[in-house]
Amino acid sequence: MMIPEEMFFTKGVGIHKEKLQSFELALRSAGISQTNIVTVSSIFPPKCKIIKRSDGLNKIKPGQIQFCVMARNETNEHNRLVAASIGLAKPSNKDTYGYLSEHHSFGQTQKEVGDYAEDLAASMLASTLGIDMDVDKAWDERREIYKMSGKIVKTKSTSQTAAGIRDCWVTVIAAAVFVM
Repeated sequence: MMIPEEMFFTKGVGIHKEKLQSFELALRSAGISQTNIVTVSSIFPPKCKIIKRSDGLNKIKPGQIQFCVMARNETNEHNRLVAASIGLAKPSNKDTYGYLSEHHSFGQTQKEVGDYAEDLAASMLASTLGIDMDVDKAWDERREIYKMSGKIVKTKSTSQTAAGIRDCWVTVIAAAVFVM
């Protein structure tokens, strides 16, 4: 079975006159351009350990198949703010899976997009754990309810934002990279 034992977060920005090259530069900025990336859905594996970006990058090899959850956004509009974020919600029971969410938007700050991604992940995990939630409450209120339930131990996010530049493509990515 292919169940990742470790995961790290990374993010990057790429700027180029060509859209594809902008994406490649964002992958380089994130440190994962030398791998063959396969995007997967949003499950944080049971017992998976979060490691530092530098440690994770040292464990991957050029050309390998690399699984990750990735958020990506791009623009070629001058001054348009683009954002990409990955949110994580970890259950307190390490034998239970958690959730990763990907969110990409326009006009949100790094904090706003990060909070939104964490809220998405926590909401998905809460629904599987049977935690009642009021979607009309602010994220800060719900975060406290989730933590007080004792079933969700931690939320976290990594986010990247950038403003568009005239006559260029700007690409932002955020990724949760799995290490086997």
